[in-house]
Amino acid sequence: MATGSMIKKMLMCAVLVVCSAAQAAGDKVVYHIDNSAQQATKGLRNIRNHLDEAPDTQIIVVTHADGVDFLMEGAKDKANPNIDYASLVSALKARNVRFEVCEITLKNRGLKKEQFIMDADFTPSGVVRVARLQAREGYAYIKP
Repeated sequence: MATGSMIKKMLMCAVLVVCSAAQAAGDKVVYHIDNSAQQATKGLRNIRNHLDEAPDTQIIVVTHADGVDFLMEGAKDKANPNIDYASLVSALKARNVRFEVCEITLKNRGLKKEQFIMDADFTPSGVVRVARLQAREGYAYIKP
């Protein structure tokens, strides 16, 4: 039968293992984009820089309202038409960044999933998704 001190040591070891695993997994960050014209290029650049410095970071980009526009087929930066969003998103997707589009926005704006690039995923509610990532899953929040 284990003594009290033996149980304490076993629990401390278990906590250390869990903490080490969490640190090894890296940070978790949600980037929130609701205005493509003002946030998309800057946000994608920030994400690239973020991963260059902390490559083990788990990043999810949640978009809603006008923020979904940069994930649509053929979308380009209006201020700099040489910037093709699909190629930037694809490069970040290859680095395990997830891009999510709010389905409420689709409904409200009369958009269809087929209008979006293949690298886009969908979530029932962008706002709910951001809140749950922060509250339930420990994601840090960044709004570029």
